[in-house]
Amino acid sequence: MISRCEPPPRRCDVAIIGGGPAGLAAATELKNLGIASVVVLEREPQAGGIPRHCGHPPFGMREFKRIYTGPHYARRLVERTLNAAVTLCLDTSVVSIEAGGVLQLTTPMGLHELRATRVIICTGIRETPRAARLVSGQRPLGITTTGALQSMVYLQHKIPFEKPVIVGSELVSFSALLTCKHAKIRPVAMLEQYSRITARWGSQLLPGMLGVPVHLNTRVVEILGQQRVSGVKVCDTKTGKARVLECDGLVFSGQFIAESSLMRSSHLQTDPQTGNPVIDQYGRCSDPEFFATGNMTHPVETAGACWSDGVQTAHHVYASLSGLLGRQDQRLKINVASPHIKYIVPQMLSLPGNHTAQAGMKNISLRFKNPSHGRLSMRSHSGELVTKFIHTLPERRVKLSIPELLTLDPSASLEIQFREK
Repeated sequence: MISRCEPPPRRCDVAIIGGGPAGLAAATELKNLGIASVVVLEREPQAGGIPRHCGHPPFGMREFKRIYTGPHYARRLVERTLNAAVTLCLDTSVVSIEAGGVLQLTTPMGLHELRATRVIICTGIRETPRAARLVSGQRPLGITTTGALQSMVYLQHKIPFEKPVIVGSELVSFSALLTCKHAKIRPVAMLEQYSRITARWGSQLLPGMLGVPVHLNTRVVEILGQQRVSGVKVCDTKTGKARVLECDGLVFSGQFIAESSLMRSSHLQTDPQTGNPVIDQYGRCSDPEFFATGNMTHPVETAGACWSDGVQTAHHVYASLSGLLGRQDQRLKINVASPHIKYIVPQMLSLPGNHTAQAGMKNISLRFKNPSHGRLSMRSHSGELVTKFIHTLPERRVKLSIPELLTLDPSASLEIQFREK
């Protein structure tokens, strides 16, 4: 992996926090658009994000029209970023963000202050660990997440266990299966608490091909073992019947949450449900000098989807720097009127002003807390604006079209409703 560290400047046009697919795509696109000074701030010693330790395909189909493994894909992104003359600052952490585009940094050279005309936040995601899932038991060796497992296998070349249980059936759970196959680890089972696999059709073929049984309607209630995991007690979510699966490890996969710790101490408005920054359809935060993009706004999508987000956000930032995006004088908050909905993005819609020439997101993205089937709609005081029937599972993205903004009254109240069928 390419690893070239440059000291950060004191000032720049655009600073990008995070060197994953979204951040690198935004940086490269901004340089292609003619922005003079673009700086990527990456806290790891290498850029590339999560794909760096996903040693399996497919990556890169929409970006490079080829299929790569994760590390190869990450290298291509970094190479293209450096070829565009982007300043890439590695081992550089942003410890606080302040009004006026001010970023306080820690670097290999010490503390540093950077002032940027615009800032793009794309700090990515992390999986929900064991503690947040409220699984009881001791703290033996052998408990990990998919990301930590992949880091151990692909970057550190270590084998943490031989026969683990994988908890979850999101797309990343199947990535964990492929990582185990690479390391010659044989999972005992894959567990899903609902009656269907969460990942979309086709993924369910992989466990059968690898000889890994999938137990639906099953959740972990206790981890067994003192020094090392010796088994897990699981419960049938329909009957309540408990049993023990013998294993020597446990992989908690999925249930992603955004890496939004910077938001908590910042001046930016955050979503109380997720802690993520509140954004409009352009990715603008409550302070228009700040933008957010990638998985930290909507966990979790593929690397390719985050790359596309980064490119789109780059155009919005370019329009903002050129004075073509308009101001945020008229922003409509989107309220959620259903306990079934986990979160929505964007949470605000900026009405077009006289100078707004840039199109924003076409859809509102939603996630549901539970398996849901029914009618989803957006309403204002004048009536129903858009509607669709959905049948979805938790952690799957649902899209609802953003209505024609020119027809909305600045005093309108927008509300997302869901009625179960």
